[in-house]
Amino acid sequence: MIVKHGMNYLTVLNSARNHKLAPPLAVLRRQQFLIRVLGVRGENRMQGSKFEADSDNILRAITPVFDPNRHKGQAGKIAVIGGCREYTGAPYFAAYFAAISALKIGADLSHVFCTKDAAPVIKSYSPELIVHPVLEESYSVGDRDKDHISRRVVAEVDKWMERFDCLVVGPGLGRDPFLLDCVSEIIKQARQSNVPIIIDGDGLFLVTNNLGLVSGYPLAILTPNVNEYKRLVQKVLNCEVNDQDAHGQLLSLAKQIGEVTILRKGKCDLISDGEIVKSVSNHGSPRRCGGQGDILSGSVAVFLSWARQLILADEGNLIISPTNPTMLGCIAGSALLRKAASLAFEDRKRSTLTTDIIECLGRSLEDICPAC
Repeated sequence: MIVKHGMNYLTVLNSARNHKLAPPLAVLRRQQFLIRVLGVRGENRMQGSKFEADSDNILRAITPVFDPNRHKGQAGKIAVIGGCREYTGAPYFAAYFAAISALKIGADLSHVFCTKDAAPVIKSYSPELIVHPVLEESYSVGDRDKDHISRRVVAEVDKWMERFDCLVVGPGLGRDPFLLDCVSEIIKQARQSNVPIIIDGDGLFLVTNNLGLVSGYPLAILTPNVNEYKRLVQKVLNCEVNDQDAHGQLLSLAKQIGEVTILRKGKCDLISDGEIVKSVSNHGSPRRCGGQGDILSGSVAVFLSWARQLILADEGNLIISPTNPTMLGCIAGSALLRKAASLAFEDRKRSTLTTDIIECLGRSLEDICPAC
């Protein structure tokens, strides 16, 4: 019996029975998996024919070469605002995943601004992270002290702001009202300092309810998943998600918010700055373990900072498309995550965890841009 591309599971099973060659169930499952993978890869090729970004060449163009004359910090200084709920577990990991991913790709320094409760947990995961336990939540703040403490929190972050190449807001942030008020002020300070901002996770909850925080800021990137994107579309465009015109709707959404770049996560990642739309549909991993979005936000932060440095240093002579650094950062981050996830799945299969993907980031980048 021959299994052809496009045959579904029931077709395979019935064909086997008709030929009296019914294989064991385990074999049929492997065949079903192969058909799914072939289908995804074939669909990716079709999707990429018009909008697909030249991700490998973009990665090669913006990844800096090693130079003995460079000093610590020139390869990127990233900060994450997150890890701020009063219970342990996934929220702490979210901030950690974003921050450690930035280091694994090649950033020199990675900071995490979190609550006092979160700090010991995050520090224990990695001594390489610079952890600032300065954020506060409502349960620890009295009504009389809110204004004073809010000003202190914002000032503690702001004194570091000019040192950062990119700010990631949202991984494990939570939705505590007092904390979100503080983060709103931090975003405003970042804008005044011209620091790029990536909004992810609970940061998108904040921004969706207050679009003025990012509207009109060309160095802002939003990275919504399926549900977060749905809420953005309903809020901004006052309609439902239209997958039949996904590219056009994303373009309209970015344009309507104003000058921001949106990376819509999905089977095929779509990216738009309101001027163009690009897709990244490289094969990733069928294993959808939690935390991959946090890796993406940390990765995009590094590549965005590298793209900005390259564009500023090249003084307009850079031959690459697109030329918007936020678009370049999103394309590179998306492509690298997909490659790392694919490698991790090859090794770990069903047991693949987010930490396995993080460990494949360096190897994935090395395959595309060898260090030597």
